[in-house]
Order: sequence, then structure tokens, then C-alpha cells
Amino acid sequence: MATARALWAERGYAEVGTEEIVRTAGVTRGALYHQFADKRDLFRAVFQEVDSEAVARAERRALAADEPLGSLRAGVTGWLEAATDPEVQRIVLLDAPAVLGWEEWRAFGEQTALAFITGTLAAAMESGAIRRQPLPALGHIVVGALDEAALFIARAEDPPAAREESEAVLAGLLDGLAS
Repeated sequence: MATARALWAERGYAEVGTEEIVRTAGVTRGALYHQFADKRDLFRAVFQEVDSEAVARAERRALAADEPLGSLRAGVTGWLEAATDPEVQRIVLLDAPAVLGWEEWRAFGEQTALAFITGTLAAAMESGAIRRQPLPALGHIVVGALDEAALFIARAEDPPAAREESEAVLAGLLDGLAS
């Protein structure tokens, strides 16, 4: 997985075949296919690892904040920082939707990020930091905005500038939720 991860981060899924992966890793094709059904299955495992690490970094940043709205802001910043990482850009944001399909890509994102975002939003409502509104819809909308911002950054000619712009827009959205 580490070899495939490094090669795909550098050149992308379509440009790296299983022959190169096994040769570089120093394993046989049989060893690869003993663990994974095919190249796509290996990619799925790599994607899940990279995405989970990126989400965990954003969550750690969010949990370090001392109040719910600050936690939301810190989590947004953490996710947008992850979106500027070339490995996250290539594997999670550019290749995964095409290789796995949008539905699977989105479903995994919901598993990793939606519960955390929804919980943080619920805490912010409980504390009075943001006004009460339908939590499931709000959670999905915030996650959707974060995903779109990350995709915007990944496809931008100037990712740092796109990140700065996205962070400002998302800060405005979060400010609009404040009580």
C-alpha cells in the first residue's frame, strides 16, 4: 500500500500500473492479488487511509479549540490545509471520485467527516453559539461546502490562493450561523 500510495500521489492512478507497483514494492503479483481483488481495490484501501488521515488532522485541530464555533472554524482550516497537500489532492480529491465513483467517494466522506461535523454543530447549537436548525440538513450542507472548497483548491492553478479564498468564504458561512 505504501508503494502504491507514493506512486499514485506522484503520478495519479491512471499512470501507474500494478506491474510497476509490485516491482517497486519488491513483491509478486500473487502477493498483491492475495490482499486485493484488483488495482481498484488497492486504490480503495489507499484512498481510505489518506482520507482518514486528512480528516483526523482536521478533527485534532477542531478538538483543540475551546468553544464550538471556534472548533468549527479550526476544523474548516484543518480540512482546507489538507486540501493543499499534493497527496490528498491527487488521491482523495482528483482520482478517488473518478476511480471509485462519486457515490462511493461521497459515502466514505460521510462516514469519516459527517458524524464529526454534525456532532460539532449540535454542540454549537446546545451552547447557543449557532441558532437551532435542522441538524441533518445542516451537517450535509456544511460537509458539501467543505468538499466543494477542497475540490476547488485541488483544481486551482494557485492552490494557496484558492485555500485563502475558500477559508474566507467558509468563515462567512459559519459567521452567518452564529446566534
